[in-house]
Amino acid sequence: MTRTVGIGYQDFEKIRMKNNFYIDKTEFVQKWWESNDEVTLITRPRRFGKTLTINMVEKFFSVEYSGRSDLFEGLSIWNHEKYRSLQGSYPVILLSFADIKEISFAQTRKKICQIIKNLYNKHDFLLEGDLLNESEKEDFRNVSADMEDYAASLSLKSLSDYLSRYFGKRVIILLDEYDTPMQEAYVDGYWTELVDFTRNLFNATFKSNPYLERAIMTGITRVSKESVFSDLNNLEVVTTTSEKYSDFFGFTEEEVFCALDEFGLSEKKQDVKSWYDGFTFGNRTDIYNPWSILNYLDKKRLAAYWANTSSNNLVGKLIREGNKSIKQDFEQLMQGEAITVMIDEQIVYNQLSGKKNAIWSFLLAGGYLKVVETEFEECTGHLYYTLALTNKEVRIMFEHMIRDWFAEYDDDYNDFIRALLLGDVKAMNIYMNRVALEMFSYFDTGKRASGAEPERFYHGFVLGLMVELEERYVLTSNRESGFGRYDVMLEPRNKSDDAIIMEFKVQDVEDEKNLSDTVQEALGQIERQRYDESLISKGIPETRIRKYGFAFQGKKVLIGTSHP
Repeated sequence: MTRTVGIGYQDFEKIRMKNNFYIDKTEFVQKWWESNDEVTLITRPRRFGKTLTINMVEKFFSVEYSGRSDLFEGLSIWNHEKYRSLQGSYPVILLSFADIKEISFAQTRKKICQIIKNLYNKHDFLLEGDLLNESEKEDFRNVSADMEDYAASLSLKSLSDYLSRYFGKRVIILLDEYDTPMQEAYVDGYWTELVDFTRNLFNATFKSNPYLERAIMTGITRVSKESVFSDLNNLEVVTTTSEKYSDFFGFTEEEVFCALDEFGLSEKKQDVKSWYDGFTFGNRTDIYNPWSILNYLDKKRLAAYWANTSSNNLVGKLIREGNKSIKQDFEQLMQGEAITVMIDEQIVYNQLSGKKNAIWSFLLAGGYLKVVETEFEECTGHLYYTLALTNKEVRIMFEHMIRDWFAEYDDDYNDFIRALLLGDVKAMNIYMNRVALEMFSYFDTGKRASGAEPERFYHGFVLGLMVELEERYVLTSNRESGFGRYDVMLEPRNKSDDAIIMEFKVQDVEDEKNLSDTVQEALGQIERQRYDESLISKGIPETRIRKYGFAFQGKKVLIGTSHP
């Protein structure tokens, strides 16, 4: 009998009791326990089973689930006699920061403290009897959402002490989605305050805690050691490029294909592979995201399930406001090509707004990019990663994201596209000026005294053209042709369409009196550098090649043409 797919379950007990579809990942317990690492940080993209794994580990070790062999019978971990005796044998502290998405430090701090207060409420049986002295009982009762910083930083360490005394064993601490509030802090501008608070909490809980047996932390990113882990030299970090635990988060191709067989979808294997395969963890290159697979098994329809599960606002902001180099690299990725960069898996949030390698590191950690290959440069000691978009689902997500950039100005933008296809220069000027006036600063960080950079708008605009015209044109930008590098080239997929070359220039007020002079300079560059050569070599006649010069002065644009 085919099992039922339950969407959204992150509680291991519920899945097992309902006999829902579950791919056995319990072997993780053995691998993690035998690694003997004191504190393990595991980073994986969202919806890759981090929360379910943490919940499964809790149900396996926690004294609250002692004797619950029914949860694990028939699963791989239960084949090991040694681990049967470990089930339900440790006090476990489980907490999650997944829901901490506040807009201020005060609210975030209060919510973290309230989560800790809830843990104390859950264990208020410790107040009974003489296990704690009167001073400790007073401290216990004083734990609250408004407790002082010193009390908050020591709260989990103190609870570990109390539990280890009560049960006669050191505790296991499990912290899920540790970096969720940090991402919100970066976006909303209270990063420094949260880092200071979190560093003290983590140091006391995971470093100077003699009552700790083992700990696991999970998140999407590895926040830089200098930020929150500066005192944790006992931390084992497992990122997406690590070999450790590479097949325990996400589904392998073998697991996916077996599931498709079970649900009578064997003939859909290649379609599913083209949409959802591509994630690479360590040396495993056949990882699928579980959320999309579960939804496909349930709905039996290909769609962008994983990409639409939560807000991609930060990802969109980083690319939209990125400089010329970032947008050009992203154009390559959207064309199905790869980029080669150095990355640092320690995410430094305050570098995300300007350092492109930090952005690619962030996108890799988030699952939007995959590692195609790596190359170690021995003379410099640098490690280079060749990266590409993960799969079709991710590409579709980015296409939707780019369309959303222009959604608010949809009428003028679409009118410009129509005018461009018709070759109506007068209408192109009208609509392009409206679009530029409304959107210029949208593609810029707004942090420079000189104001927005035309290049940032232009490259964002190019990405919009790429998405809107992909069915009719192959768009390339900043590529060599003739004796130089053109700005934008639209090569028609259908012989009935004209080819288009665009050159963008900012007015040089010293040499160009009017914007029309700048237009002529742009058109002259197209001719002098023979940008049309690559099109002509492909058999496109010169009479079918339109050439446009775009001149910028602030938010004002003038477009001219020289095509026959």
